[in-house]
Amino acid sequence: MTSAARPAGPVSGQPVPANAAPAGPQARDLGPATSGHATGAETKPAFKTTEFFVFLAGVVAIVITALTVDGDASTGGDPFNAEQALRYITFLAIGYMISRGLAKAGARQRADRR
Repeated sequence: MTSAARPAGPVSGQPVPANAAPAGPQARDLGPATSGHATGAETKPAFKTTEFFVFLAGVVAIVITALTVDGDASTGGDPFNAEQALRYITFLAIGYMISRGLAKAGARQRADRR
């Protein structure tokens, strides 16, 4: 028997490997091969997102407020000093990093569902 006369699939009685691709008409139904990884950019670059501009606006607002708000001269304290301003900027930075992380995680998750 020549190789042209042999069937395209496995010989009956032999096990088929689990990762074997189907032959014949079923092979057309698979579509293009994908590796499971997202191709191209998953999300927009950070500087092109609205949350980046909101973060910058928040930082500018905190700095301006810290510079312009004066404390009561009789008590000698500043109600919104540099330490508080840095604390709020840190909170904004943490929130921004969490939002970017969620955006990237969501983009990977959507790409995996294809």
